[in-house]
Amino acid sequence: MNVPILQMRGITKTFPGVKALQDVTLDVNRGEVHAICGENGAGKSTLMKVLSGVYAHNTFEGDILFENEPCDFASISDSEKRGIVIIHQELALSPYLSIAENIFLGNEMASRGWVDWRKTNLEAAKLLARVGLDENPVTPIQHISVGKQQLVEIAKALSKEVKLLILDEPTAALNDEDSDHLLDLILHLKGQGVTSIIISHKLNEIRKVADAVTIIRDGRSIETLRVDQGQITQERIIRGMVGRDLDSLYPEREPQIGEEVLRIEDWTVQHPQDHTRTVVHNASLNVRKGEVVGLAGLMGAGRTELAMSVFGRTYGRAVSGKVFKYGKEINTSTVPEAIRNGIAYATEDRKHYGLNLIEDIKRNISMAALPKLAKRGWVDKNKETTVANSYR
Repeated sequence: MNVPILQMRGITKTFPGVKALQDVTLDVNRGEVHAICGENGAGKSTLMKVLSGVYAHNTFEGDILFENEPCDFASISDSEKRGIVIIHQELALSPYLSIAENIFLGNEMASRGWVDWRKTNLEAAKLLARVGLDENPVTPIQHISVGKQQLVEIAKALSKEVKLLILDEPTAALNDEDSDHLLDLILHLKGQGVTSIIISHKLNEIRKVADAVTIIRDGRSIETLRVDQGQITQERIIRGMVGRDLDSLYPEREPQIGEEVLRIEDWTVQHPQDHTRTVVHNASLNVRKGEVVGLAGLMGAGRTELAMSVFGRTYGRAVSGKVFKYGKEINTSTVPEAIRNGIAYATEDRKHYGLNLIEDIKRNISMAALPKLAKRGWVDKNKETTVANSYR
């Protein structure tokens, strides 16, 4: 018999001018992996922030019952005391602290104001073994991969005696091997009695681990599908997410291919630290007008390194090769030169390389072309606002 560990009833959350959630209902059974699906902006993460206390109980309407008891969480610490732990898509780890310090941050093993480092590292090692991570607990977080950092987050959750683990897009930044390891860990924790809620866009992962799937569309809960009833199919999940059948995942199109716009010849890039390692070796490609060219390859194959080195040589050393635009060789040796020649680069790492997070949206939009908005070294703020608004 399925016994619910979590019941959410009539959850409605409003932001100024936007109703993010409207009368959402969610039931999660004890010991299951429950997936939540929906398009970007459907309200999935907002619902989990309501559940975990990121949004306090007096900021939304509706009821939450956990283990048959009403919950009024005022903060994340309140939900964690009940055994509900959320791991956000943007990992909440300090890169300069050790693995052990991150696991017990805010929950230090201390007596009379002094941290017991021996006990901290020993307990951290036990938790790392439980999540299958073979790392020294004193290793700084910045020295391990994103996939391993995700496991540290789960170890951190286990240290809080988690009963309900919420994972928001846990595999978004992971390669296939790390993703498989993480999904296997979720199933392993299920065997130990840990209930999980996973938000994901990857339907193959959902079908691998989920016992049930709740679909959210436009801030409303549409339906819940269950594996044991044979309801979970890719077609049904997609129909619930978008509100209609998709006759084709890749709609027909008629590209209008024209003349060659960009050509890269014999492009070679060495690793910035390891000078004996060539990351990109004699790569060549061409792009025609109206064409979309995809770069495919495994993690570490050199796709990102190629793009970054072409854009102002922002990656690597001893970069060599030629770049042509409309048949004429151009200079892309610096970022300003690349921009001047009409080349833009949208990075996969928005927080680190793409945006200045302490600046406003207006300045982030305009900063790549400030000379166009300036006169005698002074930026015309009215013009900047007008331009930023048009692109927004």
